[in-house]
Amino acid sequence: MKLLQVRKGQFVYYNNELHKVYTINPLAKKSVHMYRVKDMEQVTSKAEEITLHKLRHMDAFMLMGKWYTIREDLEPEIDGYILVTKPDPEPMSHYGLNEFEKVEQIEGRTVVTARQNPIKRKEFVVLREGLEEGSRNIAYQDLSKVTESQVAEDAKLAAQLSRTQEIQPNIGDIYLNLHNGGRSMVVAVMGDDVWLGHGEKLKIEDLLDADHWTLVYVNTEFVL
Repeated sequence: MKLLQVRKGQFVYYNNELHKVYTINPLAKKSVHMYRVKDMEQVTSKAEEITLHKLRHMDAFMLMGKWYTIREDLEPEIDGYILVTKPDPEPMSHYGLNEFEKVEQIEGRTVVTARQNPIKRKEFVVLREGLEEGSRNIAYQDLSKVTESQVAEDAKLAAQLSRTQEIQPNIGDIYLNLHNGGRSMVVAVMGDDVWLGHGEKLKIEDLLDADHWTLVYVNTEFVL
């Protein structure tokens, strides 16, 4: 389905691969800013270059090197993941369409996520880790066009992206902000503090919080 109006949070296909729109700049020639879901690689495009995908029960896709299957028939679990498909946030909540959230508490028919968002059961579907039997692989729009080299690269993703909370950030490492799609390079590390290229100062423990940031490039030439 070609898009006449692009909306932040939509899942779309671009160059046959599943992407998620994270912002729209109507003044730019390529107005749609998105990231490839399997590895968070950023890209910009025109609306006519993308195709909408409406998520369904048992759709399966790769997120940061791991497979997840959408399950509408399961209940959330603590430390499990959900996908917000029908957002109806409270005034103090911060989430939108197709946000990935980690469940921290369950209070009746509402979950409280790691970002302290209370989300009602009618707003989300459960993400079950793994490519489950009977699921539909939606990582690619047309699986017949997937090359052997792409399959091999996908198989390597989990290993390439596994260096997260067990390591200390180093100068030159690049982290992806999972909430706005922005990438930032570590430019200084002192004690428990990290400075990013755009001027933000964070505690190391905050930068290593997998619900907010993820490491996308390791600078192997400079290790503290």
